Amino acid sequence: MKPCALNGGTVVTLRDLFYATPARLKFLRTDRAEMQSISEVIKRLAMAEPSVGFTLRDVSDGKDRVTFRADPCSGDLFDALRGRMGQVMGAEFTDNALSIDAEREGFRLTGLAALPTYSRGSSVAQHLFVNGRPVQDRLLHGALRGAYADFLSRERHPAVALFVDCDPHKVDVNVHPAKSEVRFRDPGIVRGLIVSALRHALAEAGHRASTTVAGATLGAMRPEPQPAAAPRVYQMDRPSQGALSSAWRAQAPAPQPYTPSAPQPTSGFAEFSRDYSGRVDVVEEPEQPAEALPLGAARGQVHENYIIAQTADGVVIVDQHAAHERLVYEKLKRQMAERGVPAQALLIPEIVEFSADDLSRLLSVADELSRMGLTVEPFGGGAVAVRETPAILGEVNAKALLNDILDELADYGSSQLVQEKIEAILSRVACHGSIRSGRRMRAEEMNALLREMEATPHSGQCNHGRPTYVELKLSDIERLFGRT
Repeated sequence: MKPCALNGGTVVTLRDLFYATPARLKFLRTDRAEMQSISEVIKRLAMAEPSVGFTLRDVSDGKDRVTFRADPCSGDLFDALRGRMGQVMGAEFTDNALSIDAEREGFRLTGLAALPTYSRGSSVAQHLFVNGRPVQDRLLHGALRGAYADFLSRERHPAVALFVDCDPHKVDVNVHPAKSEVRFRDPGIVRGLIVSALRHALAEAGHRASTTVAGATLGAMRPEPQPAAAPRVYQMDRPSQGALSSAWRAQAPAPQPYTPSAPQPTSGFAEFSRDYSGRVDVVEEPEQPAEALPLGAARGQVHENYIIAQTADGVVIVDQHAAHERLVYEKLKRQMAERGVPAQALLIPEIVEFSADDLSRLLSVADELSRMGLTVEPFGGGAVAVRETPAILGEVNAKALLNDILDELADYGSSQLVQEKIEAILSRVACHGSIRSGRRMRAEEMNALLREMEATPHSGQCNHGRPTYVELKLSDIERLFGRT
């Protein structure tokens, strides 16, 4: 055997896989399902090496069909990575993904993470790599879940492609026969790196929301059906300016003498303009036109719930209740972070028994629980004493709460349960304390809401991950009306 030059790179051919083990052939699924599994393996390899081209061919049944192709991507780290992810995960993912690049104590995290409003119903769009090897690790998935816990409900999952690189001596890759799981020497450092890097990137994104929201809005718009005999009128078929002037003069009302004692009755749209108009009249022009700001200037309110704002190149529609709910929620979180979580001391500490393993696992996170207002102390044997609980939670079943925390520790290596319960209450408080649907807002109130959204991180989605505003570009609106 000796090296051989080949223009096409490396070619891997699989044949007679079950020649020596024919019994395993019975456990195969359909050809379509097996081909899909093979394609997923190749796609994960392609994600790990953007500079290498991959082509997957299906030559079964005498056919030669390309099922997956990814051309080599050039450029710096993120240019090549975005190009490859666009080939594998689609352009929508790269358009709505944030670049991640962070390092801590010998561990480096790079990759792309999508905005919360670009979420999925399952975790199929989560791709994690350790030293270039694709893995399905509970610690990494738990850290990912913790980073997005404040922005997505439990049934929604973020889309990411993250790469963890470190010294091979700091990670054990022989935990699983298929090497799909790993074990870090310092798992806390890796988890903290992922959570802090993702939250920092999401905070820097500010009020940005996924572009797919606008795309879905435009896709829901349909032109009114036209009769078959009536041809569609395009811009070049419009009447001339002279014909329009004549029509305007013919339709103009005759002048009437002004009589103060007998006011003229109004009809049509004019009668709504007195009490029900949502129009905003600009009193004075600021130094910087509001239209030049990211969310523009408020131009009106419709259905007492949606603010219509004009930007330099489009229109923004804001859900006033969802937007203000997020603003109040972020304010409550800042106040709690500054003042700490108030704890309620129990008159009689609650004693809870655990096994030796569960006790060790629970006491390992006792300091973290204490910062969230839950104080547990060893009480001898396999028991712990619960001395304080978060005051905001009210009456707490300490045993059930600790058992749920242990379940999360076993599944993900960490627990965000107490923090999630506290933030869930803050979310409900924010919901009740925000601007309600059906309230009419003045022009200055609407513009103040828009300015606060621009200055507040995560204001592009509500507390449940839904968008708080939709931006429609003028070019897309003109396309709807056939003006382009």
